[in-house]
Amino acid sequence: MLPSFTRQALFTVLFGGMIATSASAQYFRQSSYWKTHRQEVTIGFGISNFLGELGGRNQIGSPFLWDLELSQTRPAVSLGYRYYVRRKQALRLNFTYGILAGNDNLTEEPFRNNRNLSFKTDLFEGAILYELHLYREELGHVYDLRGVKGTKSSRAGFYLFAGVGGCYFDPRAQFNNAWVRLKPLGTEGQGLEGGPEEYSNFSLTIPMGLGVRKAFSRQWSGGLELQYTKTFTDYIDDVSGVYFNNEAIRSANGEIAAYLADPSLGTGPLYEGGLNPTAAGQQRGDPDDLDAYLFLKFHLHYKMYQYRSKSNKYRYRIRRQKIVF
Repeated sequence: MLPSFTRQALFTVLFGGMIATSASAQYFRQSSYWKTHRQEVTIGFGISNFLGELGGRNQIGSPFLWDLELSQTRPAVSLGYRYYVRRKQALRLNFTYGILAGNDNLTEEPFRNNRNLSFKTDLFEGAILYELHLYREELGHVYDLRGVKGTKSSRAGFYLFAGVGGCYFDPRAQFNNAWVRLKPLGTEGQGLEGGPEEYSNFSLTIPMGLGVRKAFSRQWSGGLELQYTKTFTDYIDDVSGVYFNNEAIRSANGEIAAYLADPSLGTGPLYEGGLNPTAAGQQRGDPDDLDAYLFLKFHLHYKMYQYRSKSNKYRYRIRRQKIVF
């Protein structure tokens, strides 16, 4: 039987050791340890989809996701640099390339189907994003005790983001198996007398979305990110206002311009009673419903470690630590 003071001393040592171990774990989870890997490089691969006048469901154009045409999904890639300003807050500089497309012959809505317009464009987007990481992904064990397996941590990360950026687009349409740039054709009378001004190929954008992350190793993690981008242009698909006098377009810009301005089918109930839904002044698009687009991408993230000290002891401590944020 151990003397009373010996038992008390042993209990004090064990209890102090548990507190020290817990404090060490808390240091790596709660303190400035995250600053050693506050920089990341991100690469993404996925898909893009257009939300605008062309194509869509079998109904009159609807806002946000309710008019999504899945068959017009195209590829997208991105490259980004992330910098954590706080443990759960980051800024990301992001560049994305995607293809957007739309086609009226994919919908049975009478007006759109008869309009028969189509387009495709390469889209280049640059943005700076603010991220709020509600949960950070974790890897390894809760406690780093030699010879003790401990409790495994496998929590996934979840974050929200929003920012500001810009995009470049150049809509084209297919004519006789060739892709023709639409902006120079002035399909809504841009640049002609009585017509609207030419539109810009650039637009301010507001990207926003959410993502999930999962750690694979101390430096590599992956995840899925959904981004919705609001633009301040209605011409990504070259469609916005009303039909212009087709003969004036033909005289100024040629036969191809006249056809691509109005390739309507010219049949169906829309033409009953001698009506012409594509006559000059009739609705061609909706200038009050600005274009938007979606990206859904799988991301790979690589943490760039920066040691605060050249001390071998500190480096060993970081390498040995099993908890990754």
